[in-house]
Amino acid sequence: MSPSDHVPRTVVLTGGNAGIGLATAESLLTAGDRVVLGCRNQESAARAVADLRERTGSDLVESRPLDLADLASVRTFAASLSDLDRIDVLVNNAGLVLDRRTETQQGVEATFGINHLGHYLLTDLLSEQLLAAGRARIIVVASVAHMAATGGIRWDLVEGRGRYSTARAYGQSKLANILHAEALTVRFAGTGVVANSLHPGSVRTGFGKDGDTRGLNAAIMKVSEYILTSPATGARTSVFLATDPGAGHVSGRYWYRCRRSRVAPWTRRTGDVEELVRRSDEFVARLG
Repeated sequence: MSPSDHVPRTVVLTGGNAGIGLATAESLLTAGDRVVLGCRNQESAARAVADLRERTGSDLVESRPLDLADLASVRTFAASLSDLDRIDVLVNNAGLVLDRRTETQQGVEATFGINHLGHYLLTDLLSEQLLAAGRARIIVVASVAHMAATGGIRWDLVEGRGRYSTARAYGQSKLANILHAEALTVRFAGTGVVANSLHPGSVRTGFGKDGDTRGLNAAIMKVSEYILTSPATGARTSVFLATDPGAGHVSGRYWYRCRRSRVAPWTRRTGDVEELVRRSDEFVARLG
């Protein structure tokens, strides 16, 4: 089937104004899909939309405001999507790394709040539209960095107690991404909706270089530009999970280089998925 014969699916993608998200959006637009970006920086988003239209020749792309650090913004963004009768693909792509403790608008450690909690609420708010698609796909961009979360998620650190560690904070947010995909698999069992997580690889993007990191961490990010792969390469697994026919029948898996991969064994403790859901629900109910 050529792109001209393709019936456009509706894709919602967070953080698609740069890096892996931008490359993912370009591939899906080229395939003939409609893509709605959720972005915090509207200037950057407008440039991305114009660039995507020029590069793909498709007008089926737009951006709407989304700040994952503010649960009120997440609710507003989800409400703005009420004109979509169905969502075929949701790509929870946006993320960040911080070398100092910062909090979301609701007072949650920002790495966890943005990388997981904002997406957790967004996915919940869009659940009816995902179900309406019949065979929707939820794609959660995680990372091999989840291996840093030895012993599971430290909830005291999420709530601001204990010493902050960049590796720990980022690692447990990525572990939360993996566990979230597994929780969604249970939630949507038998509905046709599938959820998978992935490691995009070590990718050369603007990640960690927009003021979120400083000192040694910033220097490491700068040097990494010369040894990492391109955003297009990093987007391949996301695009695979969004488009491959077989991947539409697999759920609850963790992927790398378009293949099923394994998570760190010490992060797979009994009850972790249920605990993540319980805690996340509590945060959302209490804060937003």
